[in-house]
Amino acid sequence: MSLQKVISGFFIILAMTLNFGFFYGDMGNPAMHSTYELFGALVISLIATALKIGDKTQIGSVLLATSLVADIQLIIAVIVWAVVEYSLGGMTSSHMATVISFSGGALLANITSVVLYIGETLKSKR
Repeated sequence: MSLQKVISGFFIILAMTLNFGFFYGDMGNPAMHSTYELFGALVISLIATALKIGDKTQIGSVLLATSLVADIQLIIAVIVWAVVEYSLGGMTSSHMATVISFSGGALLANITSVVLYIGETLKSKR
């Protein structure tokens, strides 16, 4: 068993589950979506991306690309939330829908990453 693969897989799956936890709920109700969970999803996603840097395989390149997409989507979601909350006077349902949409894009990238990771694991020889 490779400790690096275990740690990498842990952060890949944790990034996806945290993102799903933030994404799930009524899109127009800001009370159902925690800022801490969004921030946690971003931090864990950035850690997962850092762990993928240096993998010189083709699948490693694709996994890195999916992580970068998720990172960008989550960074935009955090920026939109911060701007709305601190500059525009508070979150409305339409602003929340925008944040959730970016989080949904990141979730799709995370799901793609997990599927590729599982596929690579099933394909690898002992």
